[in-house]
Amino acid sequence: MYYRRYFKRLFDVIVAFLLLLILSPLLLILLILLKLKHKSGVFFIQDRPGVHGKIFKLIKFKTMTDEKDENGNLLPDELRITKIGNFIRSLSLDELPQLINVLKGDMSFVGPRPLIPKYLSLYSKEQFRRHDVRPGITGWAQVNGRNNISWGKKFELDVWYVENLSFFLDIRIIALTVKKVLMRDGIAKEGFATTEAFNGNN
Repeated sequence: MYYRRYFKRLFDVIVAFLLLLILSPLLLILLILLKLKHKSGVFFIQDRPGVHGKIFKLIKFKTMTDEKDENGNLLPDELRITKIGNFIRSLSLDELPQLINVLKGDMSFVGPRPLIPKYLSLYSKEQFRRHDVRPGITGWAQVNGRNNISWGKKFELDVWYVENLSFFLDIRIIALTVKKVLMRDGIAKEGFATTEAFNGNN
């Protein structure tokens, strides 16, 4: 309980600050590369629900174009993702700007991934418990299948994390995340650029 209330947040702030300093040269290189490819901007900013469903602005590096069809609708993800975007995503480098979200207190290093607001009304009461803690850059579901498991299984893993949160579990998840990133495992579900949308039943 002490870790959940106090130390976890302190750990997040110190590590996020240090990583932003250490990774600043890499961040600058990525900014330049993405600026050359994505004329409309280098950041993807979107509303996401945080603790208790409170909305915040999530920041990621942009990995897709804003190309639309003749009706003004965005093309499918797999048609908009760029080569540099696909490379950045394969190494999870698109997640690095979320260190700013961690510093601000919107997110933690470890926790259930923040999804889109329209899913809030689709959750069961049990599934909504994933919002009892700050969302994370990585989480228990991400190291146990990521986009290759069903939504129901993801939410089950998220709730298990909420119930079993501890310092040693967070360290384990961070270590497993590094392994997953190096292996480029579970980045996309077969047939999708990332994964299928949640509809309340899948």
